Amino acid sequence: MAQYSFDLYLLDVDERRLLRGSEEIRLRGKLFDTLRVLLENAGQLVRKDQLMQAVWPDSVVEENNVDHCISHLRKLLHPGKYIETVPRHGYRFIGEVKLDRPGPRLVTLGSAPHSVHVPEQEVRFFTTSDGVRIAYTLGGSGPPMVRANDWLNHLDFEWKSPYLRHWLSEIMRHNTLVRYDQRGCGLSDWEIGDFSYERAVTDFEELIEATGIERFAIFGGCQGAAIAVAYATRHPERVTKLILNGAFANGWPPPGPGATEQLAAFVTLIRHGWGRDNPAFRQMWSTMFQPDADAKAMDWMNELQRISSSPENAARMLSEFPKLRILDMLPAISCPTLVLHSRDDASVPVHEGRLIASRIRGARFVELPSRSHVVAPGDPGWDLFVEEFSAFMEWQGEEATAVRSFA
Repeated sequence: MAQYSFDLYLLDVDERRLLRGSEEIRLRGKLFDTLRVLLENAGQLVRKDQLMQAVWPDSVVEENNVDHCISHLRKLLHPGKYIETVPRHGYRFIGEVKLDRPGPRLVTLGSAPHSVHVPEQEVRFFTTSDGVRIAYTLGGSGPPMVRANDWLNHLDFEWKSPYLRHWLSEIMRHNTLVRYDQRGCGLSDWEIGDFSYERAVTDFEELIEATGIERFAIFGGCQGAAIAVAYATRHPERVTKLILNGAFANGWPPPGPGATEQLAAFVTLIRHGWGRDNPAFRQMWSTMFQPDADAKAMDWMNELQRISSSPENAARMLSEFPKLRILDMLPAISCPTLVLHSRDDASVPVHEGRLIASRIRGARFVELPSRSHVVAPGDPGWDLFVEEFSAFMEWQGEEATAVRSFA
């Protein structure tokens, strides 16, 4: 019979044992079978109905039986983050699994009658009042949400990412999502004269007019949060909800000893090393943004930065960061607001997130158990991020149990 190994663990199907090194972890029948199904299909979505059919083939059970097994498995496998919740649908085992001996499977996903459909995106363009062509996409259904860009982006490359495409598609199952490439990067025009903060806010305002949406939520991370805050204070009647992630209040780097020298060093490194085939210079940023990412995720982040913009544009964008000051705007925000921030963020200290939340009336602040500036699937803070995001956006109904079932 089959044996599956991941990290220090070995699941022996024949002997129905889970070993961590030489230690045996006792799993009752349904827990064992649930883990077995996830390992058989590592990296793939396993729907709840598939789990119920495989683990309880002769019984009628409720979804909370599956949720209970997943929660218990997470506790047994702690502190590893192996099981990802896919809101509304099921679960995915995200660790690297080796099949030591072949054997029969409890479930084969290829025969599943319903697969998760990931729609194709349509890229559109509008021209700003100063003549710059901006690329954007609009897709999904439900109440509108607009993502204010953080750092660099590339609509096409991002959409093909295994790390983001499913999550973006999940948002689009609940909301009509607007994404765009800011001026100077991605599919938007690169030959740009003005990279100022004020121009970035104006671009956002003109994007909204181009889409024709009236009232909407805004999700903004990093400098995108500064754009979101400015828009929310200028147009409070149009913003229904605000989600800020990894935001800073007083420019970046945060004011303090050596901040000016730090920024100058970063700008110099970008100008002289960003576009090289050797990713060493870009790796500095990738490591700072996601220090716990695996090799594949790190390679993707390195490549995203390379293709998203020119070294000169990236340097000019970064040079504007000290001017992104939103502290005095925060008390004017009147919509419900969720502020998320990683506890050990190396790019933007967590006290910046606390400060922002403290200045917004009624804001909810959530500290994520992560070192990443941008949390992603597989990150220690990802489950809590998804849970808080989906609850705040009121993704209720049939998916409510799934989005709240994180251990």
